[in-house]
Amino acid sequence: MNIILLGPPGAGKGTQAQLMVARYHIPQISTGDILRESVRKETPLGMKAKSYMEKGQLVPDEVVIGIVEERLNDSDCHSGFILDGFPRTIPQAEALQKILQKMEKTLDHVLNIEVDPEELVRRLTGRRTCKLCGAMYHVIFSPPKDKDLCDRCGGPLYQREDDREETIRMRLKEYERQTAPLIQYYQTKGLLRSIDGIGTQSQIFDRIVQTIERRSF
Repeated sequence: MNIILLGPPGAGKGTQAQLMVARYHIPQISTGDILRESVRKETPLGMKAKSYMEKGQLVPDEVVIGIVEERLNDSDCHSGFILDGFPRTIPQAEALQKILQKMEKTLDHVLNIEVDPEELVRRLTGRRTCKLCGAMYHVIFSPPKDKDLCDRCGGPLYQREDDREETIRMRLKEYERQTAPLIQYYQTKGLLRSIDGIGTQSQIFDRIVQTIERRSF
């Protein structure tokens, strides 16, 4: 079973992907993770990626696509995969299609976790991080005992720049700009499955399972 997982920042893709890994025994392939792993292993494509990352530049599509193709050819992907963070654009989706054709594979589902933007802002702006140990809290969902101090080490809590409202709204706009055409692309192919991303982790996962298994069997 070959799956793409879409969803804006804060939609809970990483959590749901891990639950899917446990249920279906197929790997989660996160673009960020495989880029870092290729750099760590010093593969030819990894070294190319590193040269851009060290300059703070975006890694070009052709390098990202090459690294994704290498990962999809690993033995643990023979029974399927969950792509998280790729593709992000129509050119990447078209490149993925060519990769899968070479591998004689097809996509089964493109799951799009939908969450209202204001809810995403509420989720993401509530995050707090300990300056000393890096522990994460949320002012609503998992608050510390003292709003300004870490339960674990007593260090001061702060709001990362990435978690500020202005930054989050910019990220959401960019995601919408890039992903709206992608959603239409997969909708036209009959692969898009919309998942309501409001509720508990288990409720959202139940919706994913029902969607996949209703269409797979």
